[in-house]
Amino acid sequence: MSGNVPQHIGFIVDGNRRWAKERGLKPIEGHYAGYDVLHETLSHLLDQGVKYATIYVFSTENWKRSPLEVRQLLKLLLRLLTEDVPIFVEKGVRLRIAGARDDERLPPKLRAAFGEAEAATAHLTRGTLVVCINYGGKQEIVDVCKKVIQSGIAPDDVTEEVIQQNLYVPDIPPLDLIVRTSGEHRLSNFMIWEGSYAELLFIDKPWPDLTKADIDAILEEYQRRNRRFGG
Repeated sequence: MSGNVPQHIGFIVDGNRRWAKERGLKPIEGHYAGYDVLHETLSHLLDQGVKYATIYVFSTENWKRSPLEVRQLLKLLLRLLTEDVPIFVEKGVRLRIAGARDDERLPPKLRAAFGEAEAATAHLTRGTLVVCINYGGKQEIVDVCKKVIQSGIAPDDVTEEVIQQNLYVPDIPPLDLIVRTSGEHRLSNFMIWEGSYAELLFIDKPWPDLTKADIDAILEEYQRRNRRFGG
């Protein structure tokens, strides 16, 4: 795509359960449908020149869901970070994980997969996919504060750069655009620091119904925006 393409897009992948309910399916069927859309969306973003994509797939608040749905979701994420790694390698996509990784509620196999998937794709340069698992924007800032305090840095030496260096994925550029599907108009604790100057776009379609044409429309809308960064 010609023109100004966002370097980094964040997706709040909402509507999987409602998509399934409307079709008389179990919630997990909606998550599987959304899972398939993830791969299709990522491939098209790469083709259009987008270098970084972040997906908000399991928040710190999602633990409130039924134990069955949580187990099913975490199992699906394990598949993404194990069985699907060869797909990401073939596409040239580096994987990064953002979230409270050491939470003991996370299955040991999934926690191990975090580092293994990152290591297996660390050399890839076509694009980067950040997967937010057990992620909360407020929790990230709390964890940053803990790391800064533990480092012994003096209060007067705390800068925006210091905060950036202690984020979950400090080497990832700020979000240019945040897209939320399924008609909800809120950010739900997603990347408070990284998205502070992001453009916001809310679309009515549930995540499993997203198409390549929708991605093209999202990118075209971004090109119409005038980002002034307070200037």
